[in-house]
Amino acid sequence: MTETTFKQHLEAISVLQWVLTFLIMGFSFALLFIYLMFTSLWIIPVVYGTWLFFDWNTPEQGGRRFDWVRRWAVWKHHRDYFPIKMVKTVDLSPERNYVFGYHPHGIICAGAFSCFSTEATDFTTYFPGIRPCLATLAGLFRLPIYRDYIMSAGMCPVSKPSLQYLLSRNGTGNAVVIVVGGAAESLNCSPGQHQVTLKNRKGFVRLALENGADLVPVYAFGENEIFQQVIFEEGTWKRSLQLKFQKYIGFAPCLFKGEGLLSNKIWGLLPYRKSITTVVGRPVSVTRITKPSEEEVNKYHILYMEALKKLFNEHKVSCGLPESHELTIV
Repeated sequence: MTETTFKQHLEAISVLQWVLTFLIMGFSFALLFIYLMFTSLWIIPVVYGTWLFFDWNTPEQGGRRFDWVRRWAVWKHHRDYFPIKMVKTVDLSPERNYVFGYHPHGIICAGAFSCFSTEATDFTTYFPGIRPCLATLAGLFRLPIYRDYIMSAGMCPVSKPSLQYLLSRNGTGNAVVIVVGGAAESLNCSPGQHQVTLKNRKGFVRLALENGADLVPVYAFGENEIFQQVIFEEGTWKRSLQLKFQKYIGFAPCLFKGEGLLSNKIWGLLPYRKSITTVVGRPVSVTRITKPSEEEVNKYHILYMEALKKLFNEHKVSCGLPESHELTIV
């Protein structure tokens, strides 16, 4: 086995463990703890459950991040698999707080994880004094062990109490990263598509106004290319089932495929090796308004959409897209 082949296998294993962790780790530990309750090892879930009772609100109070977890070597192999890189357009002052809007969602937010939940792309080198916190489903922080794992990478619940805490009670230099399109956007992502769900997503703008946090558009070129998805037509029972999951569970189950661990010619859970370039744009300056009106929210929402379109147009060619490609906002 050549050194290059060994490196490729190492990258693939690093990405596969990340995908499997996302898909099954939380529920696996929940089932394991239930099982242990009926064995001689019942003391383990009891002790953990007691500790969990007292630690329940930690995710919404700044979390518990560990830089050594964010700097694990496995994340560099994860980065190199695609590969993923981050592009900085301007400096960000550590004397301000920020709300990053990440687009598009894709299937699994590979670019967002690598750039904002690890140091594989050198975020703190590009933006010294800024602490990124990727916001994800609040329900994930109710799953044993998994909650502690994702908190260690600096993730937080995408809930108002959590985001308000980071932007108002944690000093300055905080950057909460919100994947604005969410589950609804993931249902429509496919290779070659550049469509974001944003037109009626204004909660993140209101959050920024209430806390005086600047809005930063972020676009990940290539995020939609790493998986192929079966997209069901509107009105079909399969689409309705996905929408019901989205409404009641918080996420939408996507039927997607990638490549296999041993061969890229067979179906598998590994993403395709497609490059992802995450461009962090210029902030939209925001003045704090404790109780913003609809007109004020709409004003900054329009400014944000314009900034995102400008960011897309300025970088699309350098990221491998033809000049004719346009960003569609729905």
